[in-house]
Amino acid sequence: MLNPYDFDSVGRHLAPSGRLRVAINLGNPVLAQRNPHTNEPQGISVELAKRLAKQLGLVMEIIEYDAAGKVVDALDSEDPADHWDLAFLARDPLRGETIGFTRPYVVIEGCYMVRKDSEIDNNLDLDQPGMRVSVNKGAAYDLHLSRNLVQAEVVRAESGETAVGLFVEQGLDAAAGVRQSLTQIAADNPDLKVLDENFMTIDQAMCVPKTVLCGNNCIAQEYLQDFIREQKRSGFIRRWLNSNGQHEVTVAD
Repeated sequence: MLNPYDFDSVGRHLAPSGRLRVAINLGNPVLAQRNPHTNEPQGISVELAKRLAKQLGLVMEIIEYDAAGKVVDALDSEDPADHWDLAFLARDPLRGETIGFTRPYVVIEGCYMVRKDSEIDNNLDLDQPGMRVSVNKGAAYDLHLSRNLVQAEVVRAESGETAVGLFVEQGLDAAAGVRQSLTQIAADNPDLKVLDENFMTIDQAMCVPKTVLCGNNCIAQEYLQDFIREQKRSGFIRRWLNSNGQHEVTVAD
């Protein structure tokens, strides 16, 4: 990566406290999960954050969350100590009101899980009166389905619950989620299946609070865009996904 940037200046804008506080969502195991031996967070989002912090000469501090919605909500906390400097979230118009996103680095699919004996064969079968679909509250697919489902009801899993758990416990018609996670659950449960068709593609991006991008200074945004572009171009993201067993995840163009 050619360096047209003053890394000290970029670092001051991205991490004014001197520490890069990184929000990691462990609720999406495609992007982050716990190392089974050390219990520390690992995954492509963690590795990208480490790589960025090293390039900027910043000490990185990970803040763990179990849901994307909680990452977004943290920015509204009255205590600035709860705020993060950098996060990894799906791009969404609603989130874009307060968060600035890079171009995506990976693309994943939002899909439905149903029971194997269900008569539901495609997405259109679900958007009917009386149908109920569970989602993880605040997830990208919650935001998407809340805008796009016309007749079906969206049922949100609150803190301590999961969309799949709610789907099973309450006898709902379907659960929405990320294809890889749902496929793994279905592989362990012969009574469940994942529909072949996706209902959305989810662009996962690096992001910062929009307050960082205020005013005439756009150095932080330009730097992050170039950083993500280089990690894709160099093959770093593909190599790490493969080494982490995420062979089916698509690296964004």
